[in-house]
Amino acid sequence: MNDPTTLLALSSSGLMALGIATFAGLKGWQGWLDLKRMEISGGRQEPKSPAMERIEIADLKERIRKLEAIASCVDL
Repeated sequence: MNDPTTLLALSSSGLMALGIATFAGLKGWQGWLDLKRMEISGGRQEPKSPAMERIEIADLKERIRKLEAIASCVDL
């Protein structure tokens, strides 16, 4: 076990594993920070066109109508 080549191989693989774990941890941390930035900004994205907003509102109204029908035990 005292062979220099073996010790060099073990230490270099350990150093590589530490580097990979550090890189993965930093990527996770960056993703978490991006998530928190988006939560703080209110999830605002690029401005949508008026047509897209009307479609989105119509979709939400349809979902509400379906949920109200389910709540009042009516089959659709």
